[in-house]
Amino acid sequence: MKIEWMKVYVAAFFEVFWVIGLKHADNGWAWTGTVLAIIISFYLMIMAGRKLPVGTVYAVFVGMGTGGTVLSEIIFFGESFQVAKILMILILLAGVIGLKLVTEDKREKGVES
Repeated sequence: MKIEWMKVYVAAFFEVFWVIGLKHADNGWAWTGTVLAIIISFYLMIMAGRKLPVGTVYAVFVGMGTGGTVLSEIIFFGESFQVAKILMILILLAGVIGLKLVTEDKREKGVES
């Protein structure tokens, strides 16, 4: 099941790129990259959701994507740094991590991971 969770993490990574792209894309190449990031992100999330609980996959995907997007905006695009904003993102990520930790990985009979 570790490979399935890796798909979720990579999908969240690409989510950061397409969300930023929706705001900052201003030419054909940037829009092409944004669309490609959307396709990769959703493909990996859907593939992980076939073997993992969909609600947990979506929560982890969105939580990690949100945290990554906010941090990227602060670091790379000059968004204002606010302690309250960072605290709320940390609370969100704590919830996502907690949700992942309490979610059982169901193993299929005869399948070794």
